[in-house]
Amino acid sequence: MKSLDPLRVDSYDYNLPKELIAKEPIKPADMAKLLVYDRKSDKVTHTIFKDLDKFIPKDTSFVFNNTKVIKARIFGRKSSGGKIELLLNRALNDNTFSAFIRGRVNKDTILEFDLDLKAKVLSLCSDGSRVVEFYIKNEKIGFEELLKVLDSIGHVPLPPYINREDKKSDEIDYQPIFAQKAGAVAAPTASLHFTKELLDKIKKEFDVNYLTLHVGAGTFKPIKTKSLKEHIMHSEYYEIPKDTQELIDSKREILAIGTTVTRAIEYYVRAKKSFGECDLFLHPLNHPKRVNYLLTNFHLPKSTLIMLVASFIGIKKTLELYEIAIKNRYRFYSYGDAMLIL
Repeated sequence: MKSLDPLRVDSYDYNLPKELIAKEPIKPADMAKLLVYDRKSDKVTHTIFKDLDKFIPKDTSFVFNNTKVIKARIFGRKSSGGKIELLLNRALNDNTFSAFIRGRVNKDTILEFDLDLKAKVLSLCSDGSRVVEFYIKNEKIGFEELLKVLDSIGHVPLPPYINREDKKSDEIDYQPIFAQKAGAVAAPTASLHFTKELLDKIKKEFDVNYLTLHVGAGTFKPIKTKSLKEHIMHSEYYEIPKDTQELIDSKREILAIGTTVTRAIEYYVRAKKSFGECDLFLHPLNHPKRVNYLLTNFHLPKSTLIMLVASFIGIKKTLELYEIAIKNRYRFYSYGDAMLIL
């Protein structure tokens, strides 16, 4: 195996056959494959997601992300007539929003959409995002009113690697069954495997808790630096309710359902803030301090997400498990299979 420097981005690379990128979810969702890795015994077990509860140590508390994916992708045109595509990233202060726009725009460009929705470009940011404000009939609108319009004209913001147009079924498939708080533009994908039946079963056997982290488009942003030290981590809004704070502050063992839950918990442990902006970058030189176990999907090469997995088990073991998954024809990325780290 090549020399693996935990600070070099290219240490987190691997080759994935294109046919293993999941374009559609497994139905029912809990029939996805599950790779279970036990750190104490160094044992790998292949099973199905439906049997997840059989592997979780007794008295473990589950923590889920209850963010809700919004229809953040809209198509329109500039007042000059050119077509554009806008992906809402997140709400900012004072009824302004961060967005990514496909199509050339300048400051003060006006964008027009269906249902009399318009957007004005306020500024161009160095990360490629744009700050915009939205109007209906020349009246500025806030997040709640914008959500209603997006629900009518917007599209499910499928990740670019799925490489197809969204369809009606994605409105259900790309949304956790317990999603409550609107604001994410990408799904917390480990949660997509849970069916109502499996969740009900888990609630009978284990303590279940929730927090909110609104997943932003930055989760798909490639790392452009050669060293992890030089990478500027994207920021996402989170909030942790009182009962989940009490769990984190206790000694009970925690299973984080996904990388977003892991980052929110670990940021809370470090910052002691129950809400705010989370920009924590976990990697092999910045280990988790509180989360005991991780449930997650298989992530893109050289991404901050695979680096988070490596923060639990190291780069060498992470790449080894990914090779095992590839050899066993696991499906990768958002609509793919899952891995449990114990």
